[in-house]
Amino acid sequence: MKAHLVPLSFLAPPDLSFREQEARAKALLAEEAEILPAQSLGSPLPEADAALFPQLLGAAYRGMAELQKIPMPALVVTSEFGTVSMWDWEIVHAMRAAGLNVFAPYNLPLTRAVCRALALKRAARQARFVVFQDNPGEGMQPEIFKRFYWWEDSCIERVRAKFGVTVERRSMKAVCDAAKGICDADADRALAGWRMPAEGLPPAALRSGTKLYLALKRALGDDRSVRGVGMNCLNESAFSDTTPCLAWDRLFEERGILFACEADVLSLLTLYLVYETLRAPIMMSNLYPFLVGQAALKHEKIQAFPAVPDPENHLLVAHCGYFGLMPQAFASEWTLRPKVLDIVDANAHAVDARLPEGPVTLVKLDPSLNRLQVVEGVLTQYAQFPGSHCRNGGVIRVADGRRLMNAFYSHHYGIMPGHQRPGLEILARVLNLDMDNPC
Repeated sequence: MKAHLVPLSFLAPPDLSFREQEARAKALLAEEAEILPAQSLGSPLPEADAALFPQLLGAAYRGMAELQKIPMPALVVTSEFGTVSMWDWEIVHAMRAAGLNVFAPYNLPLTRAVCRALALKRAARQARFVVFQDNPGEGMQPEIFKRFYWWEDSCIERVRAKFGVTVERRSMKAVCDAAKGICDADADRALAGWRMPAEGLPPAALRSGTKLYLALKRALGDDRSVRGVGMNCLNESAFSDTTPCLAWDRLFEERGILFACEADVLSLLTLYLVYETLRAPIMMSNLYPFLVGQAALKHEKIQAFPAVPDPENHLLVAHCGYFGLMPQAFASEWTLRPKVLDIVDANAHAVDARLPEGPVTLVKLDPSLNRLQVVEGVLTQYAQFPGSHCRNGGVIRVADGRRLMNAFYSHHYGIMPGHQRPGLEILARVLNLDMDNPC
């Protein structure tokens, strides 16, 4: 889905400069926006996601009353490079001072991100997440799993009310039973056609993972409104002889469907909104701040955190034995390995994947869905703890670990390579979210 932009002109009819820049915008944003017929400022406007200004003139100061009547955001694309022109900063400031929601991106990727975010705001009202679960909290490790907000009915309703995304719950037991009924030959044929790096996994484990993929694919059918999936794969692991990691990778590769572990709807929503806007890699994982100390070490079954300068400003990142689950397309390294956690079947598998070392961004929606937290840091290294629940974890340095300790929304966070704050600020503005930058 593309953003619908209606160009507005201060002149009637628009002059040649307007038409030339309008044509440039159409070409540069061809993948992200549908440019509607141009209108003169003050005329009735068609339904659109934003007003597009290919040209700003001094008439804006005299036409501020008409500008204030525009019932939608404004996107200023006045340079030949698909950005705001530096000569227009004064007019942009005046428009903002008058109360307009003006986007004036300073590079083309940000302009495209604005368009994708505008389109997403409309597309989300038609999107669905499908999560497979039966009795969350009643299975394995109930002392941990019974406390999570993402399984509450109020969470599901809040997601629908805020963004329009529908969350559909289906039986995990039913789809896992269906997977066990798929014949070995069908699984082997599917597996033979994939590039599926794996080490140490017996054929039975790969076959079980493939059968679950086939069962999930059949359950989802051809419904293109499904944009995200999840499964209560740890807490209700007794229903399955495998884990859905392989299946999630294939569904993303084939249909672009995003996924979140443990049927965490809030993390899935975060990943969906961010990825659809920025089209940048994003994954979810557990954060273990070094400041948590023994509570984190005990859970991961390790003796000590890696030795680093300023340990209070560092986090260990690990989930299901490794750095975290992500599609092959996002990873610098990606391999299926035997399961690590005791909580899942002996036949299960896990993904050992990495993002490149260097700048990263942590991102998460808060449970009220009114705030987006963004924390920039650096992925400094990977740490291995043989025999533990952290065979290959990531180490992230942040600016102020003690301040961050008082700001966490959850133990699950989205992690992106690179410094992504400018694009995330655009997402927050389009979706009417407050930005939270604790450090």
